[in-house]
Amino acid sequence: MKIVIAPDSFKECLSATDAATAIETGMRRVLPSAKFIKVPVADGGEGTLQALVDGTAGRFYSRTVTGPLGEPVEARFGVLGDSKTAVIEMAEASGLERILPHLRNPLLTTTYGTGELIREALSLGVRRIIVAIGGSATNDGGAGMMAALGVRFLNNKGEELPAGGAALADLATIDCSAMDARLANVRVAAACDVNNPLTGANGASAVFGPQKGATPTMVVQLDRALTNYAAVIRQCLDVDVEHVAGAGAAGGLGAALLTFMEADLKPGINMVLEAVRLKARIEGADLLITGEGCLDSQTVRGKTPVGVAGIAKAEGIPVIALAGSVGKGSEVVYEHGIDAIFPVVHGAVPLSEALKMGRENLERTAENIARLFLLPITV
Repeated sequence: MKIVIAPDSFKECLSATDAATAIETGMRRVLPSAKFIKVPVADGGEGTLQALVDGTAGRFYSRTVTGPLGEPVEARFGVLGDSKTAVIEMAEASGLERILPHLRNPLLTTTYGTGELIREALSLGVRRIIVAIGGSATNDGGAGMMAALGVRFLNNKGEELPAGGAALADLATIDCSAMDARLANVRVAAACDVNNPLTGANGASAVFGPQKGATPTMVVQLDRALTNYAAVIRQCLDVDVEHVAGAGAAGGLGAALLTFMEADLKPGINMVLEAVRLKARIEGADLLITGEGCLDSQTVRGKTPVGVAGIAKAEGIPVIALAGSVGKGSEVVYEHGIDAIFPVVHGAVPLSEALKMGRENLERTAENIARLFLLPITV
């Protein structure tokens, strides 16, 4: 029996590699002779850097840059095996996990450190940059990133704006005259894990703001700020990015990549699955297990479980998804190649406790799936 295990990370709990190991541990208790193939993957969020560098025998670099609240942090970026392509995972410098829950405030957080990582990659002479734009703690439209690369964001007095998403409400003009000239010599692709627009009911602030610490009042404030940001971009740069799919990714970082770098926004899951050669590695498999921290209606918007399931179902392989939580609208994934969903949390417990028990819960659920798989079911 061949079982492929291809999960994403379980946010703030387990990396994709750790999740895959926990699933194998649980299933091996019941199926000790099975052949397990672990393929940790990502969709543009956390883990994309690791998956792409590992999948191409590339190299990691570490630098001290600016964290989401302005503090110095150690962050990595990578260069792929071709020595010409850099991978920047914005969550490394500007990610949600960089901030303790009670300090999260997207009115103030910045992507400046992500821009510093891009600057470091440019210094290595790369010709292509992939920016993985999931897992952000920010809602600043990528203004911080571009400020680190020389772009000036000014109010109506000609003063530079402070960091954070709220400040964009006062944006009056954008000055690109000092933007890093090396950007003109590289191709930029954004590995995007969602296709949300910049503003509106499905935009960056409304959909993702709450998980970054935004209250309902803050969501309205942030959406108005990004609406103004989009208007100034139209006025100063003659680019209309507000309703482009993916512009709202990572708190609007997608909009900045489109506007200032003419980036190609591509599904991050496709980039990763190609790099790790999933299609070749599932050949002859009897079952594929995937999963992520939260499985809900957003999962069909370019997330790992559906991306993995699409490849497996084309080969006639059944797919089971595990999730730390199963949210509203999750049933839509059944139309996208996933055959069954299993939540891993056992009983009503506080989130902090569920995160501590993540590995144990994942192992237990995987073991139960293995037992179910062995049942002599007849129809």
